[in-house]
Amino acid sequence: MAIILRLDVLMARRKIGLAELADRIDLTQANLSILKNDHAKAIRFSTLEALCRELECQPGDILEYIPESEEI
Repeated sequence: MAIILRLDVLMARRKIGLAELADRIDLTQANLSILKNDHAKAIRFSTLEALCRELECQPGDILEYIPESEEI
């Protein structure tokens, strides 16, 4: 997939754990874990908005586009 989720890196930089962030954005830990581990096939705008609000970032800090020709 050409869209990569960098949520794990952002969470580490902000020093926030899975349980705390899940509680803050009203998402289950299981669903947040799917996002954190880059296993998601889609993300709701409302979830992306909540992540940006709580992590004080922009969507581009969480999502990265890598052209398929450059994928490892």
